[in-house]
Amino acid sequence: MLSPGPISADAQAIPAGSGAFSLLWLAVAILALSAATILGALGFEHIGKYQPCALCLMQRTPYYVGLPVAAGALIAVLIRAPRMIAVVLFGIFAALMFYGGGLAVYHSGVEWRFFEGPAFCAATGDVTSAADVLAQLEEHPPSCTEAPWRMFGLSFAGWNVLASALLFLLSLMALRLAWRSR
Repeated sequence: MLSPGPISADAQAIPAGSGAFSLLWLAVAILALSAATILGALGFEHIGKYQPCALCLMQRTPYYVGLPVAAGALIAVLIRAPRMIAVVLFGIFAALMFYGGGLAVYHSGVEWRFFEGPAFCAATGDVTSAADVLAQLEEHPPSCTEAPWRMFGLSFAGWNVLASALLFLLSLMALRLAWRSR
């Protein structure tokens, strides 16, 4: 007689237990760290008055998209949704952080003159007076090649490389735990 077989992987809920506890804390850490990263960038812009360049703004997109994904993954873990939901959400988040990390590496390379920056990030030409400087600041954002701030030798883009890499690794760990949860 044939048995019906095991329940398919995508229909199994995330069980309660020590693995689920670790998965919960990973999901919380991912959401908290990604929120802290983007809030830090916004704080430097609005409170510290550091005007972001075009590449800086592009690096924020993975966080803007990733925060709701991370929140969804946390909710999936909390309500013990089918594990494939958590796996997919952590996978999407990992892909976003990989992309964001790539942008940050590129931007850091542009700042260190390893790569040529995109044309839309170029500094503008002749400045003959203070009025010209003010007019250019209103018309054009800052150049992507100049890091306006560094701490321990790393610019905002350099710190974003580290943040993206950490979030990427945490999301892969969460993905693995969600996949292996039985």
